[in-house]
Amino acid sequence: MPKKYWLMKSEPEVYSIDDLARDGSTAWEGVRNFKARNNMRAMSIGDEVLFYHSNADPSAVAGIARVSRVAYPDPSQFDEKSEYYDPKSSREKPKWDLVDVEFVAKAKRPVSLQEIREDEALADMDLVRYGRLSVQSVTKPQFDRVKKKAGL
Repeated sequence: MPKKYWLMKSEPEVYSIDDLARDGSTAWEGVRNFKARNNMRAMSIGDEVLFYHSNADPSAVAGIARVSRVAYPDPSQFDEKSEYYDPKSSREKPKWDLVDVEFVAKAKRPVSLQEIREDEALADMDLVRYGRLSVQSVTKPQFDRVKKKAGL
């Protein structure tokens, strides 16, 4: 199966590329959008991810991660104490999944949303067209171009 490419967003004060570098890997919990969830369900081990800092100054691609475990039920949907609790989800029919990602590299130079918007080769990225989606597909040429801009 050919490798796929993605962009995953996290607010740096919630979980940053530095946190991922420190931890080595993490479960990408708390996604509560069906399109984003379906994108995670389409991921395979080894797929590469642009790690994007959202709601940052500036918002930017901050590094690269890799999918290390395919989609499985997000346990936070069952935890009544979690901000991600979903009373409509059951263990028999879970609604929400997550994947695990592992650290690959921190950008030598973050690639800002503004820079991406201004690059004609990146103008059709989901990041530009559907800005709020937290887990997005990326084409290989888009991934490679952003990676090069990041000095990786």
